[in-house]
Amino acid sequence: DTRLSKTNVKMINKDYLHELFEYKDGELYWKVTLSNKRKKGDMAGCLLPKGYKTIGIDGKNYFMHRLIFMMFYGYLPKKIDHKDGNAKNNKIENLRNASDLENSYNAKIRKDNTSGCKGVIWHKYAKKWIVVIKAKNKVIYSKYFDNLELADLVAQEARNKYHKDFARHN
Repeated sequence: DTRLSKTNVKMINKDYLHELFEYKDGELYWKVTLSNKRKKGDMAGCLLPKGYKTIGIDGKNYFMHRLIFMMFYGYLPKKIDHKDGNAKNNKIENLRNASDLENSYNAKIRKDNTSGCKGVIWHKYAKKWIVVIKAKNKVIYSKYFDNLELADLVAQEARNKYHKDFARHN
């Protein structure tokens, strides 16, 4: 077994990550033995409460999805979006570079949502459903509807138009 000493600290980059890990179906496996707890062939990472996995390398913790992204693309973007919204799904085809704004477009429906439809709110004074869609931190679509199903359909169409590949409907 190959051991990397703590004194042999390297910069985290694509080549170094390929020395340390083997990627298989969204998981990383150690290629080297670092300690009794980290042995060659073992699955790497610890699961956090929100579903993300972290891996300690040379005394620093990294999110697994960021390491996988770097292994494939050679750089670390500011944000990495899980296309399906599942933090546990670190398959490379599920990861993409995203801005903060794009990442917010792909957010799941809020827990305090009362309509059950993303972007649709009950306006108690008008006694109608209102569709509110934002893009680039501005409200770009706002319209009232009597029917919830129609409001949801319009909200989905507006998200597809303005949020494009990052549109999420649930």
